[in-house]
Amino acid sequence: MTALGSRSAAATAHGQIDGRSHPAYAEYRLSGVDWFQDVPAHWSVAPLYSRYEVQLGKMLDTSRITGRYLAPYLRNVDVQWDCVNINDLPAMDFPPSVRERYRLARGDLLVCEGGEVGRTAIWQDELEECYYQKAVHRLRRRRPDEHPRFLFYVMQAAASQGAFRAGSSLNTIDHLTAEKLRRHRLPFAPSDEQRAVSEFLDRETENIDALVAKKQRLIELLQEKRTALISHAVTKGLDPDVPMQDSGITGLGAIPAHWDFGVLRRAARLESGHTPSRQHLEYWEGCDIPWFTLADIWQVRPGIQEYVRATAECVSEAGLANSSARLLPAGTVLLSRTASVGYSAIAKCPMATSQDFANWICGDALVPEYLLYVFRSMHGELMRLTMGSTHKTIYMPIIAKLAGPLPPMDEQRRIVEHIRRETRQVDALDVRLAQAMERLREYRSALITAAVTGQIDVRTYRQEAS
Repeated sequence: MTALGSRSAAATAHGQIDGRSHPAYAEYRLSGVDWFQDVPAHWSVAPLYSRYEVQLGKMLDTSRITGRYLAPYLRNVDVQWDCVNINDLPAMDFPPSVRERYRLARGDLLVCEGGEVGRTAIWQDELEECYYQKAVHRLRRRRPDEHPRFLFYVMQAAASQGAFRAGSSLNTIDHLTAEKLRRHRLPFAPSDEQRAVSEFLDRETENIDALVAKKQRLIELLQEKRTALISHAVTKGLDPDVPMQDSGITGLGAIPAHWDFGVLRRAARLESGHTPSRQHLEYWEGCDIPWFTLADIWQVRPGIQEYVRATAECVSEAGLANSSARLLPAGTVLLSRTASVGYSAIAKCPMATSQDFANWICGDALVPEYLLYVFRSMHGELMRLTMGSTHKTIYMPIIAKLAGPLPPMDEQRRIVEHIRRETRQVDALDVRLAQAMERLREYRSALITAAVTGQIDVRTYRQEAS
């Protein structure tokens, strides 16, 4: 190794992505930056401010809005990865004295200061005139031979490698100030190679995204098949020749004539959850009673897992005793009714829940697993019953009126076993597709990082494509 830290491209890190071989440069040197080890010897590693002007947006001050100079502006939420929302933008005053400072121009990069820090998009003159708020940084190139698309991919790589994270403390909120952003040292290829990297990544990521979209569509079709299978089993039964009767419910149609039908509260006791006071730390520290909340709903979102045991938080007996929360027995069916509406699970052990759940304790005429599948077949209907535009909720009086088919107990058990047997193959394929999608996303991220740090030489790909 030379004094500059250069080394041969024979090193295994170069030209290798997820076991796949790619061309590499002949010589590298150490970068001195934590999130990428080295760069091609002829590339630069420089603070962002040396290549791009970094300007934070205008602070919103509603008390000073006169309406004389109203113009649309972008917020943090309007800047997504490689996408800018221009629909229903808010407006504030941008008087002539500040318009040039905050007006967006084609090729400007927009970088989020908070939230998902570093999230970046490129302004492409989507509107004739637009500005941006303080929660967003504008990056404008200092020289015309800089390629914003290359820097966009650098920002993606840096974000994926955690370069913009505030620290390891869970109490630290990520916040990317203009000064921090200006001083971030980033890799910069020569102008022609910036263009080559951008074109290569545009082409390759488009191909990867198309594969991910196809697999996502297959997952959606599998979920539709699964829902249809469950719905047919819990409403029509397993015997195609059984006499049928009209349920009297629109959308449900006929059910087996020997089944009962009615309000589910006839067969299960309905209870709402609750949140004990957060002001009493003793309710929450050193506790061992599982407390199921929306933070745990990810476990059952795919619709495959039936039972839940682990929770993000636990509560104490004193917390339950001094609130409306109650310890629910194992076998209670939990139905989410706010925000993530319509997801269901069965408590594997005694637990409490937040008020975001309607909890059903089944009686002698209802098998919990059957009720679980009834709720999963009703997901579309449950969404129809929600109220609220942003924070969707099904209120408890509506929950209390939910009705469904109630077969004899032995038939309920046979239906559950039938559903489990018939969905096993569908669920296995669903899992494999989800894993394949995750591997593609990981490869996409690794490919971007490798290309923008010069771990692979994409110039040969450009020659082959031309």
